[in-house]
Amino acid sequence: MNFLISNDDGYFAPGIAALAETLSRFGSVTVVAPERDRSGASNSLTLDRPLIARRAANGFFSVNGTPTDCVHLAITGLMEQRPDMVFSGINHGPNMGDDTLYSGTVAAATEAYLLGVPAVALSLAGKPGRHFASACRVAEQLVTRWLAAPWRTPALLNVNVPDIAPEQLGPLQVTRLGRRHHAEPVIRSQNPRGETVYWVGGVGAAQDAGPGTDFHTVAAGAVSLTPLQLDLTAHSALDPFSAWLAS
Repeated sequence: MNFLISNDDGYFAPGIAALAETLSRFGSVTVVAPERDRSGASNSLTLDRPLIARRAANGFFSVNGTPTDCVHLAITGLMEQRPDMVFSGINHGPNMGDDTLYSGTVAAATEAYLLGVPAVALSLAGKPGRHFASACRVAEQLVTRWLAAPWRTPALLNVNVPDIAPEQLGPLQVTRLGRRHHAEPVIRSQNPRGETVYWVGGVGAAQDAGPGTDFHTVAAGAVSLTPLQLDLTAHSALDPFSAWLAS
């Protein structure tokens, strides 16, 4: 197999190195990732300046752009051979519920999916980041299953792995995205020049974290696998708004 790996934590992140080592057992691996941490970059694409891809000492490509830039550049110009599958991660921290809208990790996988390549966003759902080996085990399981039964059409998966030891992991479970409360208030402070500055507050507690959600599954020690779609159309509102315009 031919893999492309990216992330939003940067080419130097421990999660991407662990994932590259794991996937190299299944085939050829190309790593193209941001030159710095671009967490929260979402699906932004750089259009106002050129991008530069540099080969780092570890053999990975670093790009002066976003996670979306990295995957777009890799698939449409940098790689000699189109990848069979794209992995984004292993992210240091969860990407669940509403967070997927902001996540650079999910955005990198989304760009691959838009370009017709099967893609997985893989996150270690715990800030301590002690058990990247657990996420690597899940990556192995996904590739093994894919080789045995390839998807008929490209799919986009958001996978969150509890930050616990591999032997403690529960099974993979197909879930839906949960929902969070509104974010915490911004944090106001002053810089050395006396100017007021603001830090974006925390994400807030989960509002919808019941059975079947990614939050509930990860909290129970199992692996959450959520198939994502990109159609933002509110189909249930089409007829009401048509009637509204006709009134």
